[in-house]
Amino acid sequence: MNTRSASRRRKYTNIGRTNSYNLRSRTPSLTNSLLHRDDEVIILKDHEGSSSISGVDKLLTEYTRPVSSPPEELCSICMVSLQQASGLCEVEEETEENTTGNTSKSQDSCDDGGAVQLVHCNHIFHFACVKQMVETFPKYLRCPYCKNIHGVREGNQPPGKMKTSRIRRSLPGHSDCGTIIIEYSFQNGTQGPEHPNPGEMYTAFGFPRIAFLPDSYKGNKVLKFLQEAWRRRLIFTVGTSMTTGLHNVITWNDIHHKTNCLSNVSGHGYPDEFYLDSVLMELENAGVTDVTT
Repeated sequence: MNTRSASRRRKYTNIGRTNSYNLRSRTPSLTNSLLHRDDEVIILKDHEGSSSISGVDKLLTEYTRPVSSPPEELCSICMVSLQQASGLCEVEEETEENTTGNTSKSQDSCDDGGAVQLVHCNHIFHFACVKQMVETFPKYLRCPYCKNIHGVREGNQPPGKMKTSRIRRSLPGHSDCGTIIIEYSFQNGTQGPEHPNPGEMYTAFGFPRIAFLPDSYKGNKVLKFLQEAWRRRLIFTVGTSMTTGLHNVITWNDIHHKTNCLSNVSGHGYPDEFYLDSVLMELENAGVTDVTT
């Protein structure tokens, strides 16, 4: 073997060993197409508002059914017996009396709607209580007892970009497969009516952010669900950062990501044999499941 061929081989080997991840920039190297492949980019644009919001009546019709003989139990929303009118009716009557001085209105005259059962989890509440809850969050119905999602839950994540790519290098604990790299990026912007401080600026601090998954069957399942959660604006939100204390910034939104590809000393890396199952549970709690994806 001549000197030039040996030099080329050493150069290729060094690329494969040292440039799979660029730890300084926290982004994967693009220098070797055999080790890296762009996969998919999902750009999330500005929220279009009411066109994606289910109507209150539609949610109530589709996800509740009347209960003719409710059990002798308390409604966990108003803490009044299911066999009586909703406690919200009493509040409405007190407001009416204070406003008009009319004390002749009885609780029975309140348009309570009786009791209803949620179709997915079968928990029972007063119709008036469920209706008020849906009017507050008209995009979906979430059982206040078991947190089961009825409908499609959407968040308030600002517009941004989710990019996935793959490399052959393995993560600790997943030596039998390569690695999926997820890159999230945002720009600074103005908060909308769905955010804590409408009209004020929000800051995209610490972006782009990089996360890692094993390129295995379950890792790709998690990726599929994360992509759906991204489309539903559930992965990030606008608020106060738990790590920096900064206000009006884009923050993680209770769907945990592994952001360290080398170790799990911080709890944010690998190996972690329970992570894929736990993040699937978090996604399910957010309403992203096999049924809805």
